[in-house]
Amino acid sequence: MLTLHTAPLLLPPGAAPLPDGAVLVQGEAVLAVGPRADLAAAHPGARVRAWPGLLTTGLTHARAVPLLEAAYHPDPREYDQLGETPLTGEALARLAPDRTRRSGSVRRGLQRLLRHGVTRVAGAVTDPAVRSALARSGVSVVPGPASAPGPVSFDPFTGGHDALSGVPLAPGVRADLAAFDVPDAAALRDGGAAACVATVLAGRLVHRAR
Repeated sequence: MLTLHTAPLLLPPGAAPLPDGAVLVQGEAVLAVGPRADLAAAHPGARVRAWPGLLTTGLTHARAVPLLEAAYHPDPREYDQLGETPLTGEALARLAPDRTRRSGSVRRGLQRLLRHGVTRVAGAVTDPAVRSALARSGVSVVPGPASAPGPVSFDPFTGGHDALSGVPLAPGVRADLAAFDVPDAAALRDGGAAACVATVLAGRLVHRAR
């Protein structure tokens, strides 16, 4: 199955922005990158997913590991008791979640990262539950500092980090993409990744804003 992801602006890392650009995906990999009109004409049978704003590679989060390893992400059914904010430090120690609750917390944390367009996390993963969840999800782990400076947030741009740096968008690479309802890269960096409308991980649509 061929899928053509399009947006008013395609933002390939390390290359010039391409207005009305598109990425053609086959299976788990990028097949072609170029102007939407050209790719659509060359592959008329491809399924088209037209996104607003800009389309780029999935974001890299430099501080996601402590967010997954050292925080508890409450289940919606626990919001009345625990609230919606991740629990850390003393609050986490008081809760003392067992293995089952920790595993659920990691899954929910990963889901929130995907809703921010994150497909890669940087750093050393030491918690077996986190390592297992990342492997199952398909989110890539890349080398990085044990603890990147700056506040910990689901938004990878928090603290001024450049989450757009990453794998070039080119034929043959794994199809990790994210679409944001913003006009350009400056607006994305300034406004943050909460504007994510879609995340594609290894060719699979794993998040789509309602």
